[in-house]
Amino acid sequence: MSISNSESRTAETTPRHEPSTALRAGSVGVMGILFFVLSAQAPLTGIVGASPLAAALGNGPGAPGAYLVVGIVIVIFAVGFVAMSRKIQANGAFYAYVTAAFGRKTGAGAAWLALLAYSTVQAAMYGLYGAAFSGLLGSAGISVPWWVLAVVTMAGVQVLGSLNIELGARVLAVLVGLEVAILLMFGLTVLFRGGGPEGLSIAASFSPEAIASGAPGVAIMFAVASMFGFESTAIYSAEAKDAQRTVARATYLSVGVIAVFFSFISWMLVSYYGPSQVVGAAGAALESGDSTAFVLTPMVELFGPWAGVTTGILLVTSLLAGIIAFHNGINRYLHSLALRGSLPGIVARTNVHRAPAVAARIQTGIALLLVAPFALLALDPVLTLFSWFSGLAVAALLVLYMLSSLAVVVYFRRERVSGQYWQTLVAPVLATVLLAWVLYLVVSNFTSLIGGSAETAVALLAAVPAVFVAGLLVEVRVLGRGGNRAGMAESVG
Repeated sequence: MSISNSESRTAETTPRHEPSTALRAGSVGVMGILFFVLSAQAPLTGIVGASPLAAALGNGPGAPGAYLVVGIVIVIFAVGFVAMSRKIQANGAFYAYVTAAFGRKTGAGAAWLALLAYSTVQAAMYGLYGAAFSGLLGSAGISVPWWVLAVVTMAGVQVLGSLNIELGARVLAVLVGLEVAILLMFGLTVLFRGGGPEGLSIAASFSPEAIASGAPGVAIMFAVASMFGFESTAIYSAEAKDAQRTVARATYLSVGVIAVFFSFISWMLVSYYGPSQVVGAAGAALESGDSTAFVLTPMVELFGPWAGVTTGILLVTSLLAGIIAFHNGINRYLHSLALRGSLPGIVARTNVHRAPAVAARIQTGIALLLVAPFALLALDPVLTLFSWFSGLAVAALLVLYMLSSLAVVVYFRRERVSGQYWQTLVAPVLATVLLAWVLYLVVSNFTSLIGGSAETAVALLAAVPAVFVAGLLVEVRVLGRGGNRAGMAESVG
């Protein structure tokens, strides 16, 4: 078939419409960003998964106070974080800030730490997910091992990631709304009833003595874990309405809401059982093999069987949403590191759906490798997989927080930005000191968290500096081979 000269000229002069890569500016407000953060927090997961461990292995009735302490520390950290977000609008947040202050090699170490933190917390969620789902099916007379459910779900998440399919915002809104609603229903009911057998005792949960009792580092570790993902406020800066104000307000609001909400609900759990009985109740739930009973049993006793079933279902969906979110987030790290030359170029390849298919397969493989030993050794998925990897993820995250705070000080001193000493010097330095204290508490109580094995504690904690150094050395080698071709054009998300 021939084409006329006029048609040929028309085809040549018609501009080609390249797909846009720009985000829709001004489309997200403070409440919108707050919702995205709360979706990642998975409130029910934090309460049902962490509260029995924090009470039984941590500081008992003082666990609610740990959430407030950590909330204060993170708010101080957020001061410098927000100041940095106004200067550097990049999807990488922690990684981008560390790179801007200390250079690409140290930034690569931070990126690998982020991969360690997010990969291990996702594996921890698989453990709790498998246990919760298995228990839910068991209540219906169906017996399925937790690891089977975890592996099948990995395959499903892999398919969703390869097709570039995510849970819709409206679906997440409904799920998060239901999670918050049922937890508030429980909390307010206990509050208006005046607590349980010992009433409502503020001192038993919030006094310095209560917070410092037992192994406070365990409770503080889970409190830090509840903050996972608040840094995503900065990721939406390109889409935010009046980004400088919106990101700042959303960051402070998200940290405040999360800290107060978790503190209140855990306090109501302590009040329901009684400060003198809560440790025994949490320990009994853990020993039974179904740690979710610590929260589900009060739900059933207060509202009937429907509440237990509903909460169990919402816990499974909450964990699934979190697992998918971390899967997609880790994909973006791997894909972006490959684009900038820090990983082999093949990792950056996408499929016909424009999904990072190679990175998705690598991420699924990492999840399988992390979960498989616990299944093969028939270890308890909550007492080992969930608690061990939650602790490791928090330790890596705290180091990232400290690096980011130091990056604020270095960056603004180098840029010689006048004024704003509270935002760019005092608060970041104070945050670094407080975060170092929190990290000390977590590390010093790590053996209690994992069940008393000092060897296992050392092995897990050693992974943090080892991964950081590995990332740095790999980047040194990449740069030595001229791997700076991508520069900083591609930020890690």
